[in-house]
Amino acid sequence: MDSRRRSNASTPAESDSPHSVYTPATESSVLFDNLDELLRRIPSENSYILITGGLGFIGSHTTLELLKANYNVIVIDNLSNSFEVVFDRINLLAQKFHKQNGSQMPSMRLHAHDYRDTKTLIPLLEEYRLPSRWRAAKSKIAGVIHFAAYKAVEESISHPLKYYSNNVGGLIDFATNLGEFGIKTFIFSSSATVYGTLANSGLPLKEELCVHKEEITVDHNGQTKIVQPGCQGITNPYGRTKWICESILADLAASDPEWTVVALRYFNPVGCDSSGLLGEDPRQTPTNLLPIVVKVMTGQYAELQMFGSDWETTDGTAVRDFIHVTDLARGHIAALRTANEGNLSENFRTFNLGTGSGSSVLEVVNTMESVIDRPIPRKAAERRAGDVGSCVAVADRSRDELKWKTEKSLKDACQDICTFLDVSGLSS
Repeated sequence: MDSRRRSNASTPAESDSPHSVYTPATESSVLFDNLDELLRRIPSENSYILITGGLGFIGSHTTLELLKANYNVIVIDNLSNSFEVVFDRINLLAQKFHKQNGSQMPSMRLHAHDYRDTKTLIPLLEEYRLPSRWRAAKSKIAGVIHFAAYKAVEESISHPLKYYSNNVGGLIDFATNLGEFGIKTFIFSSSATVYGTLANSGLPLKEELCVHKEEITVDHNGQTKIVQPGCQGITNPYGRTKWICESILADLAASDPEWTVVALRYFNPVGCDSSGLLGEDPRQTPTNLLPIVVKVMTGQYAELQMFGSDWETTDGTAVRDFIHVTDLARGHIAALRTANEGNLSENFRTFNLGTGSGSSVLEVVNTMESVIDRPIPRKAAERRAGDVGSCVAVADRSRDELKWKTEKSLKDACQDICTFLDVSGLSS
């Protein structure tokens, strides 16, 4: 296996070369004032983005979009819920994209270990350390996108310590290690679950409903109000881990202005890359709606259980904001770009990533049926613990500050899933 492709060794990649930026005649205080600006002048081919969980569903699509956007990528993934073949598929798609566009393919490396494995992580971070005459550590790693978290709501209720240990404890150690190497641009994979039962309140789910410091905002009635830090009615340990992690990162950013942290609150990712080579193919039992629909379509499940038919929605089934995973991946690129360009309004900022409109479970099933032109067996089932009836984003902040918006529809997502099934040979 190519050591540049998958490596736990401490040998730098071939393209690595040390760069230090300093002026001997300049006073150190001036150097520190201009350090970030100077380091941004380092050629992009010598900077990297570290992405944890980069072979998972959202992670793999984000890795691909990073490569398309000319970022060098370092992937950490312990393969607990993904497959190494995904790395090869990402590489193939990115190579094809750059060949078609006449551009040079960035580098991509896989480190197949747990992000919490400090003994392996430290040598990796050491590879990318920039030599410096200053005390402040600097790195060729220009940012981190952190996906490596457990995410099943029901499992989190049954095994809360597993979730707190990985999602919260792991984040603390990870951020500590990154900070010691001067890697302080951090894109965090959060969740709409931080809004808890506010999702059922009828209020538009704006970022200001869930904050980590006192803020003055304008509510949905146009009234100016002061919002106190906190959250309301989080219904499961998974959601609480995301809230706690956001709080930790907000406190970190407040304590150290060198940190730039973006917390992206996902709604419901669906679909896959239009090539059909990447899709939602977890090792573990799926809990999200469309992967279960796929199991029914392919005969692995006899029927779809629709959890709750008595929600206060138009057809009684739960409503969610379903966002195409490619749009979601591109939201990470927009967040990373905005952070690295210094265009965030503050050094900790939350953003909703969603379409701004909701679809019910029944509407999703009907859309898939229209694409495959056959019925999908389904039945009503009891509500699941930890669920809410409706959860739809207000995505204005992402549009205005990140210059990002969704482009793909629910039908696009269903069509792309069918392409993935055909390419994978799983369609029935």
